[in-house]
Amino acid sequence: MANRVLVFLLAYNAERFIQETMKRIPAELQEFDTHVLIVDDASKDRTAEMALAFQKATPLAFPTTILRNPVNQNYGGNVKLGMRYAIREGFDAVCLIHGDGQYPPEKLPEFVRPILEGSADAVFGSRMMISKDALKGGMPMYKYIGNKVLTRFENWILGTRLSEFHSGLRLYSVKALERLPFHLNSNDFHFDTEIIVQLHFAHMRIQEFPIPTRYGEEVSHVNGFKYAWDVVKQAMLGQLQRLSLVYQRKFDVAPKGREVLYHVGKMTFTEAHRMAVDTVPMGARVLDIGSSDGLVGAALKEKGCQVAGIDKHGPPQERGYDRFTPTDLDRDPLPIDPSHFDAVLLLDVLGHLKEPERFMERLHEGLGAKPETLVIATAGNIGFILNRLQLLFGYFNYGKRGILDASHTRLFTFQSLPRLLEEAGFQVETVTAVPAPFELALGEGAFTKLLVAFDRLLLKLSPGLFGFRIFVVARPRPTLDGILANAVAQE
Repeated sequence: MANRVLVFLLAYNAERFIQETMKRIPAELQEFDTHVLIVDDASKDRTAEMALAFQKATPLAFPTTILRNPVNQNYGGNVKLGMRYAIREGFDAVCLIHGDGQYPPEKLPEFVRPILEGSADAVFGSRMMISKDALKGGMPMYKYIGNKVLTRFENWILGTRLSEFHSGLRLYSVKALERLPFHLNSNDFHFDTEIIVQLHFAHMRIQEFPIPTRYGEEVSHVNGFKYAWDVVKQAMLGQLQRLSLVYQRKFDVAPKGREVLYHVGKMTFTEAHRMAVDTVPMGARVLDIGSSDGLVGAALKEKGCQVAGIDKHGPPQERGYDRFTPTDLDRDPLPIDPSHFDAVLLLDVLGHLKEPERFMERLHEGLGAKPETLVIATAGNIGFILNRLQLLFGYFNYGKRGILDASHTRLFTFQSLPRLLEEAGFQVETVTAVPAPFELALGEGAFTKLLVAFDRLLLKLSPGLFGFRIFVVARPRPTLDGILANAVAQE
């Protein structure tokens, strides 16, 4: 069965160019089961009529569908329609060209092959691969420089190596499009940048081929300054999402197991976990509530501690816990008597519970009159400066990890977390601000060490503003029943 190829021609106010562009669709595409889709995006001229007249007078060699949007969808919105059409109709590849003829449809038979052969998920025609060729083709100098500068910035911020981010000649594997939430992208011109970010984050393969540059009488509908700001903004937001500082569902496309692991909570041994291990005495009996992957328990075992764990799922066997009991902390009572332990760890647990107040009250009852028991609790600080800055600009987005992990049910500050413990019957001894995990976001290096040192200085000025995580050490106060039981009757 022949591969099915959709040539998708976007058109807006292109009545002077649409017929010539249709004429240039190469007959070599007959090698495939090729169809042509033309979508006039509510043009103010006779674009749709001219396309239809040409089709009637000089029928194309391929089945052709001509549609007209009753309401303008803008560039990105129109692209989405063509992509959705390709998915719905079962095509293997979709080739985007513009109705003004600026990009060469003659290249389509060559460019579609890598997609149909399975060696590429997207193919872009690049005007920048051959040095200064774009200028020879009539690209204005200011556009040439802007294209170069923006592309270099986008490559730097995202870690890509494309020669051009801003070409309009693009071909996509329909299977790849089915995996991308492109419907969430902008309806504006920076749709093209957003889908590159999605392809990159999804570990999909992009190939580029040089194309000639042609500038003629076509009218650009792009506001250059707005477009530049939009593409810079989306590239930065994409990278910030990889650092778990913001979250947008459209960029949550990494295949399972291939996410960029920057800050990943308890899946990485963080500074807060090191502090917890250092605080627990050598040889102590430790109850690790919410033991997760067991890295903390394994470190405590190296200190000669006896470690029991409680969580929904057990840690890997190689962590060597002395005992583990699976438990739903929101639903089940504690399956292990906490009073048998010298230390109880609650590392990044309370923010995930539906009713942390009731849980801490039950824990206090279980500990009874044992004031020597250490209770160590940690939580992300919602008052961290980057969260405040996001809120200032209207962002408050939950994500897969970090302070705004989507699995959180509660968020804490340096006042609210100690107060929760105090109200549950614990005496808070210390509250410590933990610096941001720059090493997880940026890797080890001199710049990272400089940031950490600077952050530690800022913590002294304002822990609530610059502390990334809250580290609390507390001990249970005697219960009222315990105090009454120990009261001596007077005669």
